[in-house]
Amino acid sequence: MDENNISGMHIYYYYVCKRKLWYFSNGLAMESENENVKIGKLIDETTYKQKKKHIMIDNTINIDFITEHKLLHEVKKSRKIEEAGIAQLKYYLYYLKKRGVEGIKGRIDYPLLKQSLNVELSEEDEKELESAAADIVKIISAALPPKFKSKRICKSCAYYDLCCI
Repeated sequence: MDENNISGMHIYYYYVCKRKLWYFSNGLAMESENENVKIGKLIDETTYKQKKKHIMIDNTINIDFITEHKLLHEVKKSRKIEEAGIAQLKYYLYYLKKRGVEGIKGRIDYPLLKQSLNVELSEEDEKELESAAADIVKIISAALPPKFKSKRICKSCAYYDLCCI
């Protein structure tokens, strides 16, 4: 894999847990039976039904939906790992900017909380994302996953049993 094939999910997992990123990128899919993932899918299926959703671009990034005035929306269940969601949305803005799309902005929607967060891309963000993309390539190309680091979110992770038992 090279930096041109980095998806939003890669960026998201990079900020959540580099070990989870490695598992996901190396074909170890554990999420289909995870309760939190199921709740997220239910939220996706039952909210913003009037919008054209899941806009796949270049078979690489998957935007939840776009509204008028070039506003990209990313829907999240909660704010628990908000930093990762912000990075993911900034990556979508960055990805599109690199392909000539100008004047776009982003918004993270939290339908269960009835809140949203506006997100914009800065030059500093672009540099951080470029660095993250290069690091992602190194992580997923490694023969073994990164060492386990316990975090507060581990117990709710789909990969918990694999990491901790």
